[in-house]
Amino acid sequence: MTSSSTLGPAASPAASARPAKTRRVVDAPTRAFHALFALSFLGAYLTADGEHWRALHVTLGYTMVGLLAFRALYGWLGPRQAGLGLLWRKLGGLPAWLRSLATGLRQASLSGIPWRQGQNLLMALAIFTLLATVVPLTLSGYGTYNDWVAGDWLEELHEFFGNAMLMVVLGHLALIVGLSLLRRRNQALPMLTGRIEGAGPDLVHNNRGWLAGLIVLGVLAFGAWQWQQYPNGLLPGQADAAGRAHKGDKAERASSLGSKAHTTTTDVGRTRAPGDCAASERSANVATVQVTACAADLWARGTPQVHSVTAAYVRGAPLNE
Repeated sequence: MTSSSTLGPAASPAASARPAKTRRVVDAPTRAFHALFALSFLGAYLTADGEHWRALHVTLGYTMVGLLAFRALYGWLGPRQAGLGLLWRKLGGLPAWLRSLATGLRQASLSGIPWRQGQNLLMALAIFTLLATVVPLTLSGYGTYNDWVAGDWLEELHEFFGNAMLMVVLGHLALIVGLSLLRRRNQALPMLTGRIEGAGPDLVHNNRGWLAGLIVLGVLAFGAWQWQQYPNGLLPGQADAAGRAHKGDKAERASSLGSKAHTTTTDVGRTRAPGDCAASERSANVATVQVTACAADLWARGTPQVHSVTAAYVRGAPLNE
């Protein structure tokens, strides 16, 4: 005896394992800019204090300026989806949204307020503030590094803009977390993967991965070039060792010059027989190394001619007869 099943057809394993449909909304160059810009600011902020990290801090600041210049050009010459005009259009709706907010509050009708538009306006305002703060931040840092003005007010201004930008970054992150919880969707995912869940056509048809690769290579090449410009590299360990050696050399030179000056002032007028290097001392243009050796020999022998040679060597004057 057989019985027929009354259950419907079971779902196929292939259908249940099929990934959800997604569509691309952010291209690779925009995501590469976002990641490199965030890392550059984080590194620059962490290396702001202390002279040991100065070279790396300056390099990261220059990197931020270059990335901002690329973003401006890409927003102007790039595809419509990456254009900065979208940001301006969102910000252009701020007055109308504020009017609707005021009307809703007067009528005690919160349902009539376009809250989703307000959320998008806050996100656009945070992005605009981040990009705008980079200009005074880097200019004040460049002026501080090159001693444009006397005093510490430019350095304090640089620190102010750095802390202000950090506050905007933290607000931007808090807004992303809040919107993710409110909308029950990861709002940071499009900037990481370039895609969002949902059916429909891709907003970005050309990912331009090759351009993103060029951006990364350009940043790495600039970092390598900066490394070559600094004799001790960008890391503090090498700079510290070189700095200690440099200070030791300066102390040794100062001690040597002090000994020569002391020798000159305390023993003027002593007369002894000339040494073998007296002829070199009377030469019009004697090399510094030769004069130093001759001065040491003459002084050891106690000749009076050593006084003029030693004094000229200490002053850095031409060693003429």
